[in-house]
Amino acid sequence: MKKYFPTIRDYLLIIFSSLIQAISLQLFFIPASLASGGVSGIAQLINSATDWPIGLMVLIGNIPLFILGWRLLGGFKFAMRTGVAILTYSMLIDLLGNNPVFNSYSQALILELKDDIFLNTLYGAIVSGVGYGLVYRARGSSGGSDILARVLNHWRGIPMTQSYLIVDTLVILSAGFVFGWKPALYAMIALYVSGLVAETVLEGGGTVRTAMIVTGRPDEVTNRVIEELQRGVTWLEGKGAYTGNSRPVLYCVVNRAEIATLKAIVHENDPEAFMVIGVAHEALGEGFKPLRGR
Repeated sequence: MKKYFPTIRDYLLIIFSSLIQAISLQLFFIPASLASGGVSGIAQLINSATDWPIGLMVLIGNIPLFILGWRLLGGFKFAMRTGVAILTYSMLIDLLGNNPVFNSYSQALILELKDDIFLNTLYGAIVSGVGYGLVYRARGSSGGSDILARVLNHWRGIPMTQSYLIVDTLVILSAGFVFGWKPALYAMIALYVSGLVAETVLEGGGTVRTAMIVTGRPDEVTNRVIEELQRGVTWLEGKGAYTGNSRPVLYCVVNRAEIATLKAIVHENDPEAFMVIGVAHEALGEGFKPLRGR
């Protein structure tokens, strides 16, 4: 059972993320006429003209994309996880929309936010972003534009960020003709914010700083970093292209609060040192978060 626990956990997380995305759609995007992008946005447009169930339209719209993704992207795990995400998300959209208990509790919130498109945009983006981030943490795909973006990246070599932008922008521009251009503008803002939230949920908020230091006094700098910051230092072999002289390059990772101390240590020991500070999304291992499979 222990062997299958990670897989079971991933599928439960996919189902939970689908519930979060469905709640976001029903509570914020649909009442405010905000197109959510991708297949869900297209389903909203069709629903506004025909009253066909949005969840059913999401399912139908994802079927050809699912087949295309399976053939071009491959992998049984991809197909299973994506299929579960699409099926549960589609079902939950309509189940929540027709559930009297959910509607009774949500109606007050919908009425309160009905005339405030900004709050609908903000809440919808945050909630849906959490849902997207969780499904990515479970190594799944949310279907729709996610599949199409990966296909464009695989087929035409278009970067993933540009692929998402192309797909979702076309949907939102179409929504502008149906719902109006003000909701379309807010929908674009919602897409951007949800992407940031999804990235934070996926990668965590533990942004760290990396430092590469070229100094003539590497021993002194290294000793003080280890003693005062309790951080490890790696020596890399470097050679100056102009002078031809060999000297070590110190590499270390610290958190944001420690960067001022690190700069002070380097300056006090070697004012002529050369230092480059970078930003890393996450640090895993000794002194930081444990390195795990996910």
